[in-house]
Amino acid sequence: MIPKFSKRQWLTLIIIGLADFFNAICVSLQSPFFPKEAEAKGCSATEYGLVFGIFELVVFFISPFYGRYINKLGPKMLFNSGIFTSGTTAILFGLLDQVPGHMPFISLAFIIRIIEALGNAAFLTASFAIIAKEFPDNVATTFASLETFFGLGLIVGPTLGGALYAVDGYYLPFVTLGSALFIVGILTIIILPHHSQDAGIAADKASIFRVLRIPGVLVCTLGICATSSSIGFLTAVLEPHVRQFDLSPVLLGLVFVINGGIYALTAPIWGWIVDKCLNPKIASFIGCILIAAAFCLIGPASFIPLEETLRVIITGLILHGFGIAAILVASFTDALRTSIARGLPDNIQTYGLISGLWTSTFALGAFIGPSVSGFLYDHVGFRNAVIFVIGVHSLVGLILLTFICSKSSNNNNNYKELDATEPLLKDSNGGANYTNGQTDENSSSTPIKSHRNGHVLIGGSIGTEQQVPCAMNNLLRCNSYNSNSKQSQWSRSDHEPVATLESRSYGTVDVHPVRLQCHA
Repeated sequence: MIPKFSKRQWLTLIIIGLADFFNAICVSLQSPFFPKEAEAKGCSATEYGLVFGIFELVVFFISPFYGRYINKLGPKMLFNSGIFTSGTTAILFGLLDQVPGHMPFISLAFIIRIIEALGNAAFLTASFAIIAKEFPDNVATTFASLETFFGLGLIVGPTLGGALYAVDGYYLPFVTLGSALFIVGILTIIILPHHSQDAGIAADKASIFRVLRIPGVLVCTLGICATSSSIGFLTAVLEPHVRQFDLSPVLLGLVFVINGGIYALTAPIWGWIVDKCLNPKIASFIGCILIAAAFCLIGPASFIPLEETLRVIITGLILHGFGIAAILVASFTDALRTSIARGLPDNIQTYGLISGLWTSTFALGAFIGPSVSGFLYDHVGFRNAVIFVIGVHSLVGLILLTFICSKSSNNNNNYKELDATEPLLKDSNGGANYTNGQTDENSSSTPIKSHRNGHVLIGGSIGTEQQVPCAMNNLLRCNSYNSNSKQSQWSRSDHEPVATLESRSYGTVDVHPVRLQCHA
């Protein structure tokens, strides 16, 4: 079902989706042909590999800073500056082929890539915060929808970049697609709504260290980091693994987009499920199982007696796409909900803080994954190397399962908290219910909280609770709040408070005012 969004929300969703799409294209544009250009300038694989790796490392360090100070910087300003920075650096990267010599080329490549990472981190952190601000009731759904645009951009980027490279060389894909992102940046200035700063919010009220001290959030970051490392693992060593099948360039490209395509298609579905009916930690647990199972097949893992066939590997990549969608979508929503539930303010600063944390931990995993996979591939081979990913996700899944079971146990042991609309007192036969049927619009009465020591606690006037003996189940409670007097009338014997009788009979409610005399 299509959500019922306002015009402002739809415009926000569309413009951020376009920005996500073109930003992902520019970020992934270099992979098909930059290594060839770098080798022509005398660069080694280690050098141009670090050009790719430095991007994720910068995003990891800078994203928490953006998230912490987003209230001061302003989400729209951070978003637009990130877009323009990414677009400009993409164009500049396309001019590197004009730089003569090895050292000038690789040095400028590092500088441009670092600046691009600063812009990309700003854009992603701000976009996630704006989503949380604009769509408070559909965070997972909208987040997943935008991740679909980003995933499609990662797929289209290398393909379109390669086609433009074939048309007119190195500079054309960067100049063309960087300019497209620049135009989208202009549109965001016009369309994206402005979010005012939350007054009185100091940056030290919610820090990254305070958030990471929350166990539930820490588990979310472990899931994000593990998932992005599994993506990076395949980025580095999947091609050598499938080289044995002697695939054509077109088929090889299709193999590489299987998990990303499944992720892009299923992320909105996971988002809707998490928003509507499923605990995010359960979704993340399912994702861990799927990814562990996926790598058992992609290897296949050395402890599984399966032959290395293309069909088995493709099946594993499909499962991987489902798994990364479940974890990445659920983790952002889970971290945000958990942080607010543990006392962080429900404002743009907290949204930015969680956005920066998500971006940072994802970048950390994207940096660790290729590094570990390359080392393991060289020393123990692919089928043994996948055990690393299987083990990490099994461990994260076990931690998630512990959290889920612990929370379920706590909920069973806690007292039930009743809603204000529920009856407060029942007779001994469970029949008639008695509650205050008159509500003053200025009152702040609170509902019953629990049963303690044989008494029923009833919320009375502001900040008070009264104890009513359970023996009074067959009596009517007195009205505990009066608009003419802010005192609780349980403590006053010279007044005749008014209570209301609610009698339930065959689904009907009859309300009768009853005048009582309360005695101490």
